[in-house]
Amino acid sequence: MAAKRSGKQREERRAADGGAEAEALGQIPEYGDAAVISRRAAARLRAGHVWVYRSDVTALPENPESLLPVHDSRGALLGTALYSPTSEIALRLISGEEIASEADWLEVLAERMRAAIGLRSDVLASTDTNACRLIFSEADDLPGLIADKYGEIVVLQLLTKALDNDAVRIVATNVLKETLHPAVIVERPDARIRELEQLSAPLDGPPLYVRDELELQTTFRLNGLNFHYDAAAGQKTGAFLDQRENYAAAARHAHGDALDVCTYQGGFSLHLARVCDRVTGIDVSRAALEVAEKNLVANRGILRAEVDWVEANAFDLLRDWSQSGVMYDTIVLDPPAFAKSKRAVEGALRGYKELNLRALKMLRPGGTLITCSCSHHVSLADFTAIVAAAAGDAGRRVRLIERRGAAADHPVILTIPETEYLKCLICEVE
Repeated sequence: MAAKRSGKQREERRAADGGAEAEALGQIPEYGDAAVISRRAAARLRAGHVWVYRSDVTALPENPESLLPVHDSRGALLGTALYSPTSEIALRLISGEEIASEADWLEVLAERMRAAIGLRSDVLASTDTNACRLIFSEADDLPGLIADKYGEIVVLQLLTKALDNDAVRIVATNVLKETLHPAVIVERPDARIRELEQLSAPLDGPPLYVRDELELQTTFRLNGLNFHYDAAAGQKTGAFLDQRENYAAAARHAHGDALDVCTYQGGFSLHLARVCDRVTGIDVSRAALEVAEKNLVANRGILRAEVDWVEANAFDLLRDWSQSGVMYDTIVLDPPAFAKSKRAVEGALRGYKELNLRALKMLRPGGTLITCSCSHHVSLADFTAIVAAAAGDAGRRVRLIERRGAAADHPVILTIPETEYLKCLICEVE
């Protein structure tokens, strides 16, 4: 028979669970304008994460401000957080100390933006690349703030309610102007996040800054290749900058006839076309393939391979081709995020296994597989295990050549695993 818990153990369990039970027992003190969080959440912050989920907030001021001091259940100050009234992530810690006023917070915001941009000095000075992520949210100590540079256009995203105000927009715009001297700065809200956070920013609002003449389309360079960009179209902020270094790595190992699955606007395809004999890019989106064709035309003079595009569902096409004996020397798998929540992980793993199994059956001996996952809920270990399981089912011996992540302008914070979302495995298949 299990020993009964002592009174102290019972109280510790209630505190760890946090919330309604402890509050009902009168154990949560009042701290005026501060948020009070559970023991579990306090331990998470002390371990280096910055998120507090709504279920772990045990007390709030009657009319909470967007900037809140955060205390544990014993009254110890844990820092200052941005408050979101509707998000499941209710608090995002921005400092381990108390920030006394909005003016002080705006100074911190400006300093951190300048520091983040300074960390990208190498890529900003590059002659063959003029696009990069300038600010990466939690990874740059600025939760909810994203800024990307595409040539002379800078795109800003404010993804939390506490950042959704004119003061933040003015400070962010001024810092971007002073440090980068862009032609245009536009805000591009994420439609899904906008709904979850109940943000007020319109999807088609006016630009934040125009130097001379408003132009939302441009051409940017990645690794010496030219890509069309439209600030009003495409996924994320318009393109996938996080794969920049993986594009180059893939080209180092690619050869022969290549297949790029979920090519989007041709990022991997065009890099492979520099070294391969023939490249086929597959995507379900006609609009994306139309941009890919423009990108092909813009680079045709420096490409070695013939490139063609196929509009199709990747699962259906790979099943048909693998069964009919179509073979390639290089295959890239870069699907969209299959798991946007923890509940979706099981289905995502099935999807990743299916794609990798079909690809492995279609590779000639000595072929190269470049396989990616951008689902942060799927760990590197789980993704690697799924590729290994697919290799076993396909009867192929697969040697790992490189294990990669996002480009360096998307830094990883070890205590915030969500910053390490992109996985890329480059393998040789015997």
